[in-house]
Amino acid sequence: MTRRKLLIGVAVAAVLAILAYANGAWRRTPATAVTVESITSHDLEAIVSASGKVQPARQVNVSAETMGRVVSLWVVEGQDVTVGQPLLEIDPRNLETAVQNREASLATARSTLEQTRTQVENARVSLQQARDTLRRSDGMWEAGLLSRDQLERDQNAVKMRETDLLVAEQSVKTQEQRIRQEDANLASARHDLTKVRMVSPINGIVTRRNIELGETAVVGTMNNAGTVLLTIADMAVIETEIEVDETDIPHIRVDQPARVTIDALPNQTFTGRVTEVGNSPIQTTGATTGRATNFMVVVTLDGQVPNVRPGFTCTAEITTATRQKVLGVPIQAMTVRELIVDAQGTIVPPTTAADGTPAPVTQELQPGQSRKEFEGAFVIRNGHALFVPVETGIAGERYFEVLKGLQDGDQVITGPFASVRALRDGDAVTVATPPRTGTR
Repeated sequence: MTRRKLLIGVAVAAVLAILAYANGAWRRTPATAVTVESITSHDLEAIVSASGKVQPARQVNVSAETMGRVVSLWVVEGQDVTVGQPLLEIDPRNLETAVQNREASLATARSTLEQTRTQVENARVSLQQARDTLRRSDGMWEAGLLSRDQLERDQNAVKMRETDLLVAEQSVKTQEQRIRQEDANLASARHDLTKVRMVSPINGIVTRRNIELGETAVVGTMNNAGTVLLTIADMAVIETEIEVDETDIPHIRVDQPARVTIDALPNQTFTGRVTEVGNSPIQTTGATTGRATNFMVVVTLDGQVPNVRPGFTCTAEITTATRQKVLGVPIQAMTVRELIVDAQGTIVPPTTAADGTPAPVTQELQPGQSRKEFEGAFVIRNGHALFVPVETGIAGERYFEVLKGLQDGDQVITGPFASVRALRDGDAVTVATPPRTGTR
């Protein structure tokens, strides 16, 4: 009887064990197939890329300084010019007439000055005669041979002649000032005459010609910019003006190296350096709702660029930081998860199950605890995914610099993308492909 009960008990225990195993196997989540990569050292470059236009470092717009019809035009677009080379000529006849009028006015003023100086000499002679007469009258008055009225008339005559001399001398000074004025007017007219022939102010190339022979050039005013006749660009030094997003501007500094590609010159890369970083955003016209805020950054290219033209579209890649032999985590491995932190902001280690796997973050919060999002990566520990917060530095082309959180040799989960997004601490994983080591 005892043996029979023992056999029945063993059979019941076996059935219960089989049911428990079957139930656990049915409830067990299958392992997620993932790809991984080992953490190793890399050489990293942080790059800011932006597009813009090619412009010469020095460009001059030649505008008309005097109004008139263009009677001579000696250059065409694309022509090389040197400093002082004649470009065009405006009809000079009106200005030549103005010069002749000023020359005639100056000659008249000089002739009048000579006449006025003669009047001064006559006034001096008359004054001397009046003084001699008064001296004789004084002697005759003392001898009692002259009346009082005659003496006073001779005295008044001297005063009148003195006044005449002062007036004549003042007329000479006035006429001298007039000559200076006419001389200045003549110099101005001659200078205006030189403006009809326009010459190149720099060495360069004619990149634009907005005037044709026989057209009238208009002088600019306060409300009218006037006619830009020619544009001359010095292509010896080439700049690129690129528009950089506001989020990248804090990382850009003057003298940082850059690589520039020009759409019109394929399969070529040009080197340069940042020479200017805008302090104010680029002003836009019209509706600006939803438009990104960009800043102008100027990159000056090294050496000359053959066959380049102003306005070519280009793309610049500015190296804002470099790191040599630093740990790098693949960009696709980084994700964000909620972790529990205490009142001081320190991460609270997750509780573990009986098999050593972390409990999900949905566990109950203790007093003073809260949940906070952290950026990090999943590493493989004993066949399970473990989320590790990672502090990163610069971003290279494929890797983030690891400052804290990961060690050399750690295997981080890099994909598939949907699996990385859905993973939780403690999930069972299996490596779909052998771990690989990236190059950069």
